[in-house]
Amino acid sequence: MDYVKAYYDENSTLEWDRLDNPYSRIEFTTTTHLIDKYFKNISNVIDIGSGSGRYSIELIKRGFDVSLLDLSQNLLDIAKKNIENISNKKYDYFCKSALELDFIEGDAFEYALVLGPLYHLHNEEDRLKVINDTYRILKPGGRAIIAYINTWGVLKAAVYEFPDIFEDIGHFDRYLNGNIKFSKEESFTETFFTTAEHAIEEVSKSKLKIISTAGAESFLSGLIMDVKDLYKRDINLYNKFIKKAAEYSEEEQYRNITEHFLIVVEK
Repeated sequence: MDYVKAYYDENSTLEWDRLDNPYSRIEFTTTTHLIDKYFKNISNVIDIGSGSGRYSIELIKRGFDVSLLDLSQNLLDIAKKNIENISNKKYDYFCKSALELDFIEGDAFEYALVLGPLYHLHNEEDRLKVINDTYRILKPGGRAIIAYINTWGVLKAAVYEFPDIFEDIGHFDRYLNGNIKFSKEESFTETFFTTAEHAIEEVSKSKLKIISTAGAESFLSGLIMDVKDLYKRDINLYNKFIKKAAEYSEEEQYRNITEHFLIVVEK
């Protein structure tokens, strides 16, 4: 986790800005759409792997009481600064990794977001600890949104983002099969990419009930340059596309082929 912490400490400003990118904005819009759809009651939420607080801020705007947990103090500082610009209320900020949830009592939160931690845990035992701790700290009937990076979607985006690595044709099979463990030299930091199929299988090993799945980029997955060009050419039409992408993100024909695979669960 030291490598992961160092990366986010060094790139904290970029992490805040990332979701303003016209393509990444699809992921953001879809995730907030799912929050609005499945987090029905205004209650308390823990944002595990909160990063710079982009989703926490959206929850606070909607009236939720939010606790933020992230391994990067720099990211938490950015989150706190931006939250203080919109609210005078005091919120909890925990500088810990997602593997350190033992300090939280059981049945403590109505909702949870787990939108980044599983991207960085190579061992299934560690990922299941996070998932099982999420179950433990949720109240009965509580819900969470859990995210994985999906190799089926990354393969599509790779045509634009990093096609050269596929000079080694064996990489195609690696992405099709999933469960790829990247070192910090091979990726932006230590990362774990898998398939939508495996992600569902892994979460199903916990006591959490899967109530929906979604592909964050929906039918726009991999269309990076096209989306950016549309944003520049016609912002109103761009907004219509990302709105519909979010609304269609749970459709079976789209949900398994996107870079970010989201699983909505209930205790």
